[in-house]
Amino acid sequence: MSGSVYGTIFKISTFGESHGNGIGVVIDGCPAGLSLDLDYVQSYLNRRRPGQTAYSTPRKENDRTSILSGVFEGKTTGAPIAMVVYNENQRSQDYSEIANYYRPGHADYTFDQKYGFRDYRGGGRSSGRETIARVAAGSVARAILKELGVQVQAYTRAIGPFEINYDNFNLDHLSQSPLAMPDLDASKKAEAYLLEKIEEQNSSGGVIECIVTGMPAGIGEPVFDKLDASLAKAVMSIGAVKGVEIGDGFLVSKRTGKENNDPFVVGVDGKIKKASNHAGGTLGGISDGSEIIIRAAVKPTASISLKQNTINKKMENIEIEIGGRHDPVIVPRAVVVVESMVAITLVDQLFMGMTSKMDRIKDFYSQK
Repeated sequence: MSGSVYGTIFKISTFGESHGNGIGVVIDGCPAGLSLDLDYVQSYLNRRRPGQTAYSTPRKENDRTSILSGVFEGKTTGAPIAMVVYNENQRSQDYSEIANYYRPGHADYTFDQKYGFRDYRGGGRSSGRETIARVAAGSVARAILKELGVQVQAYTRAIGPFEINYDNFNLDHLSQSPLAMPDLDASKKAEAYLLEKIEEQNSSGGVIECIVTGMPAGIGEPVFDKLDASLAKAVMSIGAVKGVEIGDGFLVSKRTGKENNDPFVVGVDGKIKKASNHAGGTLGGISDGSEIIIRAAVKPTASISLKQNTINKKMENIEIEIGGRHDPVIVPRAVVVVESMVAITLVDQLFMGMTSKMDRIKDFYSQK
């Protein structure tokens, strides 16, 4: 199975299955001397851990990580960093029945078509638990970005029909909302809506918004590795994401050039700025120094207990009810996953940007 490696210089490789022994990641290209400890990494994994609210799967996993290599006395050594989280609460028997049919909305059919064989226990590599590895790697990327003054902040923008009101926007409220919404009024309405979906044995989708501040201008490759294209690929690689917007996204299709162009101005600090940010922080695939704005459309959880029609491997039409333990909504736990994939991409692009000018290379090596 190819496609489990992401990045060019700051590179991650994930491994493991939902109901296997564990999930892990190997990070290559992390510089030596970065402060990193287990508690810091764990703080990010705790944000996606299951079973913490009434709106997530009741599967109980501590998701405690172990750092196997690449860190010594609280600092990265420059060697590959390997981390693993062992699965502790698998109930594979919940999935034995699905070995012989294809669940609607899942990768069962496509895996069989591609490989002729699949790990049906919780979805194997296509399970949401694979994102543990991304979050562990993202914590390392976040530590690098912090050293550079770059912040990545994501939150739930919408659950089903309920969207945050920016007049009520307050990031301090994120910890008070079980749905990671920075608008407590919208959160309460979305919570009531989700309780209805749970009662119906149904699920909901939503939107995650991510804002990057402090990103310097001039980062990104202008053709195939555009910064916005790379961010879109990174976020779209998250299993439940079905759409990505940068800046104003699809709204730009309804505007004129005059309405959509962001005028350049000289700020009070004498630096070049933009009077607006419809472009979402990139021009020509390169960062322009303003906030980078990304939105991800997250589909409803595919595993629902309502009766659904499908087929089995004998090509018979059947009706199923999916058992197991599942999230009525994926969005709140996916917030940190979006942050992680954005952070990993930014670090990789920043590292690639170091070679874009000869004077940068000369400055670096002249100090030796």
